[in-house]
Amino acid sequence: MASVSIPLSRRFADAVPEMAIPWAADDAPSPRLLVLNDLLAVDLGLDPDWLRSPDGVRFLVGRHVPEGATPVAQAYAGHQFGNYSPRLGDGRALLLGELVHADGLPRDLHLKGSGRTPFSRGGDGFAAVGPMLREYVVSEAMHALGIPTTRSLAVVATGREIRRETVLPGAVLARVAGSHLRVGSFQYARATDDVDLLRRLADHAIARHHPAAADAENPYLALFDAVVAAQSSLVARWMLVGFVHGVMNTDNVTISGETIDYGPCAFMEAYDPATVYSSIDHGGRYAYGNQPGITGWNLARLAESLLPLFADDEDRAIALAVDALGAFPGLYENAVTAGTHAKLGLPQGIDAGTLVEDLRTILRDNHVDHTSFHRRLATGAARDLVLDLAAIDGWLARWRALSPDTDAMRLVNPAYVPRNHLVEQALAAAVDGDNTPLTRLLDAVTDPFTESGDRAELAEPAPAGSGAYRTFCGT
Repeated sequence: MASVSIPLSRRFADAVPEMAIPWAADDAPSPRLLVLNDLLAVDLGLDPDWLRSPDGVRFLVGRHVPEGATPVAQAYAGHQFGNYSPRLGDGRALLLGELVHADGLPRDLHLKGSGRTPFSRGGDGFAAVGPMLREYVVSEAMHALGIPTTRSLAVVATGREIRRETVLPGAVLARVAGSHLRVGSFQYARATDDVDLLRRLADHAIARHHPAAADAENPYLALFDAVVAAQSSLVARWMLVGFVHGVMNTDNVTISGETIDYGPCAFMEAYDPATVYSSIDHGGRYAYGNQPGITGWNLARLAESLLPLFADDEDRAIALAVDALGAFPGLYENAVTAGTHAKLGLPQGIDAGTLVEDLRTILRDNHVDHTSFHRRLATGAARDLVLDLAAIDGWLARWRALSPDTDAMRLVNPAYVPRNHLVEQALAAAVDGDNTPLTRLLDAVTDPFTESGDRAELAEPAPAGSGAYRTFCGT
């Protein structure tokens, strides 16, 4: 196949070279394409047929670098479970560069699992097939649900064995994002005490994601306002579909408002604000119900990092930051209220607060599946999911009195999400060489609102007696 020209730009590396270390991916002894997102490839101006060729597969693991491109490991800091780490960075990842999407906006092309970098600390820099396929499935499902997210272009098995608790087959994920700018990126720049670096990083973020901020009286405060708005909308959408991120460290909070890092994530089944799936979240810091509050905490860390740009006087800068951060609770509540009204088919603007709170109590006390209930509510089949019939009958009567639009409900309440047991089954089969369950699951979760009789079991919760589900970070 003829050589292909891939115009990878260096926007991030050119803007803040102090935070971009040129680096090369480790060799992949025997790369083999496991899954390729053809539609996303075309949107990025890439030829799917070429990506399936030997050179294309080597490109997807970082070993066939286009002329003029310079892969880099990105620097960032971060609070991990509340503890500050001044130097994290891409410990097993590389930014190959940026491509222009069909919408005219740039996208990062980023590798995960490509080997050790100067930020690896004690890690080996590699990733296993299972966790990389998990990110592919869940991120593409999130995209289909209309939730801002990094996307997955491909997963390539490397032919390398990696050691975790056991020996596992290695893989590289090629993922795509508006950018990989994080709260942790600004924490890193702030910690250098180089205000010029901090300003260049902020200018890059404004140009990349929030260009309207450039025309504001205080552009950097406007940047912060924009990130607060983006994150309040994002976490509201998580809550509406029952998504539990699992590791909301500041290095996993994007400036763009995209969901990033699908390590110990999962979709909640039985509704319970205390739901935790991550094996390392012993105190429930990142439980489902804590996600809005943690988002506010993370945004406060961004505000601290941006203080020198808000005003020359520190007291004035702090006052501006506190005032701007104070908008978060209201923005979040407005977003989650509007989304909840849509899920229940109710007109926007009516006061349904008590109705909603009563429903949450019924769902929690009766261990009702979050996704199934909202999907079946439109068809009249939700009552069968609740043990306390008196409670649900009373609630349903109040809800019907508001004349809900059940047709509209089917457009916002998915029939299919990446249910945890189905993801595990698909990953286990794929690791053993059988991609059939993975393909079938992907077909369902990337078309989540279209029910099909031959996918009925993909809409069902985990079988009774499955036990507590636990996820792991995949590192």
